[in-house]
Order: sequence, then structure tokens, then C-alpha cells
Amino acid sequence: NTSGKPQEGSLRLGRLMMQLRRLESAPRVFGSAGALTPGEIHTIDAIGTGEGILMGALADRLGITKGAVTQIVDRLEAKGLVKRSPHPNVRRGVLLSLTETGADAYRAHGEMHSAFYDRLRASFTEEEIAIFEKCVVKLSEFLSE
Repeated sequence: NTSGKPQEGSLRLGRLMMQLRRLESAPRVFGSAGALTPGEIHTIDAIGTGEGILMGALADRLGITKGAVTQIVDRLEAKGLVKRSPHPNVRRGVLLSLTETGADAYRAHGEMHSAFYDRLRASFTEEEIAIFEKCVVKLSEFLSE
């Protein structure tokens, strides 16, 4: 486009990014846990329902500092969603795991994502989904440069 106006695809991508930003800033209710911010539910998701995770490993998984993880975990612990316990093999290691309410939020978040992807699959052909996923990978790689 040589007229100087942004291409329609660029405008749509910009709108999509704004919609995603709005979604990523609004708290949502997940199961019996009540309203959680996107950062809180993503932390719960990263902890998962496994054997627990060390604070440092959680920071690495989320791509944030240990200090930021401590702040989020403090909030989640105050809400009764996460518990800390000493690691059995790592001296001074703190193991994080979900409480039953935290695990309920984890399941509700997974169900929300499943329902979203079910709606997407119903709206697109397999070929369109494959093209979309390829475009998302390329866009992500481009933005990471």
C-alpha cells in the first residue's frame, strides 16, 4: 500500500492486540477461588497440581524475577490458594503447591481454555487452524527479535 495508510491487516492486528490487552488486565472468577488477576491465575497454572515447584523454578517458568514471584505468591497464599512448605532435599528450598481451592481455580482455568479452543475448532477448518498456528509462531518469533 503506497498511499501511506496502514493496511487493513495491520489495523485488525492492532485491534486484536488491544482486545488481548483488555482481557489480560481484567480479573475473572475461577471456580471457588473468586476473582483472580491474569497474573495470579497464570501463576496458579504454572504451579500446577503436581508435586510442587521451587520458587526459583516458578520464576523461570513465568519469566519474571524471584521478587515478583514472592509478591504474587504472598497474595495467593493470603487468599488461601497456595501453600509453602520446606523442600525435603533442598536446604532453604521453599516448595509451592496449590491448596484444594487453588486446585479448583487451576481446573476452572483449564476448562475455560478448553471451551475457548472448542469454540475455535467449531469455527475454523483444520487447514485454517494449522495456518493460524503457523502465523502465531511466526509472529511470536518476529516480536522476539
